[in-house]
Amino acid sequence: MPPATKAKDVDRELEELARAVKSAHDLMSRIVELLHDRMLKYNWVGFYMLETASNGEPPVLVLGAFQGAMTPHTRIPLHQGICGAAASTGKTVIVDDVSKDPRYLACSLETKSEIVVPVFVQGKVVGELDIDSHFPSAFKDEDRELVERCAVLVGQHLEKSRK
Repeated sequence: MPPATKAKDVDRELEELARAVKSAHDLMSRIVELLHDRMLKYNWVGFYMLETASNGEPPVLVLGAFQGAMTPHTRIPLHQGICGAAASTGKTVIVDDVSKDPRYLACSLETKSEIVVPVFVQGKVVGELDIDSHFPSAFKDEDRELVERCAVLVGQHLEKSRK
């Protein structure tokens, strides 16, 4: 099946998931499972959520639901890595070759490319969806649209739960 078709099929499943789940946490867990299982070039899929310390320490990204190998990066400061760049700028970051990006925090020698998409609630970054691939230049326009759609759905669920 061509990637664009697979991405469109997964996008339809996302809509069903978003309607069926009871919580944003459940949605995030199901999204990482769906993407990891159905999108074969998505070798590690996970959400990092922004945690603000009450003691004045700077916020950090904390690993939430994920599928794939264990990562040593369970807490990422906002000024570190590709994840920190996406959260700090509020923009999707796609890196076709992580070995050429000095921001990359190595967690697997097999990772060749990465996409990180911020999750927003009321216009503020609250987390992000991070996906690694063992293939260089793995993330095309269809992938970007799919991953950004996932982030929007999670943001909508989080927004509903905070009202």
